[in-house]
Amino acid sequence: MAQNFRNDIQRNVGTSGSAQTLVTGGNYDAVIGIRCCNTSAATISASVYIVNGGNNYFLAKDVNIPPNSAIELIQGGAKIVLKSGDVLTAYASTGSALDIITSYIDEIST
Repeated sequence: MAQNFRNDIQRNVGTSGSAQTLVTGGNYDAVIGIRCCNTSAATISASVYIVNGGNNYFLAKDVNIPPNSAIELIQGGAKIVLKSGDVLTAYASTGSALDIITSYIDEIST
């Protein structure tokens, strides 16, 4: 069964006023990994959420990340499915202090 594995790499993600789009759902995509890394010398908080129908559904809200550390939001084989039009989005409490790598399967095959 062939799959289309993809990644999205975002550097210096901004604050809530300039939230960053990570992945826009197409034909039922599966997010299989989200790693958020604090690149600053101070603790920051990070939020990751799905925008669906104009509403925000948080996967993580204001999670503290110590300086020069990272968190993994999807672990142990868990997956988040994005349907067409869903937008996976993120922001940090401090501008230009968060790098995010998102791994996903584009258009899950049947």
